[in-house]
Amino acid sequence: MCVVPWVASGCGSAGDDAVAQGGTFQFVSPGGQTVITYDPPASRQRIADVSGPDVVTDQTVGLNDFAGKVVVINVWGSWCGPCRGEADDLEHVYAQNKTSGVEFLGINLRDNRQAAKDFIVDRKVAFPSIYDFAGITLAALTTPTSVVPTTIVLDRDHRPAAVFLKAITADELGATVQRVVAEPVTQRP
Repeated sequence: MCVVPWVASGCGSAGDDAVAQGGTFQFVSPGGQTVITYDPPASRQRIADVSGPDVVTDQTVGLNDFAGKVVVINVWGSWCGPCRGEADDLEHVYAQNKTSGVEFLGINLRDNRQAAKDFIVDRKVAFPSIYDFAGITLAALTTPTSVVPTTIVLDRDHRPAAVFLKAITADELGATVQRVVAEPVTQRP
């Protein structure tokens, strides 16, 4: 795990788990855990929309592009050794699940744009990533901005079902994604 020596926003201590402030998800890591799950689904809160320029195309991409789909958000940097190590696992789980209503969205942090593009091309990453040099998009997630990589699995209503504050394996992520895909579809207003 890479620890970035700056923090764009702090975590509150408003409870033992994720809490809602104004109906929006606010992350809290209970007891310093690195794998946190949020169940039952009815207890989850939506996260704020995140969007920004795609690393490769410079077109705006964000959660709203994936309405009604399970979304895996991965925060990464080309400078991060564990991020390089998990890239193949993420791509494997993405390829296995993209036809099942699952999308992936990366958030690239603290890279110059060319280094981020090179990472995507060299590792044949097929899913989009937001270019977020300064961490402004990342701050909207309310997860620790100092932990890279971070992976968040959102349910179809874009509520966090699981947060991984560490590098992730294909087996670990695949099982979590399948569990969230199998959840009953809720009625959206």
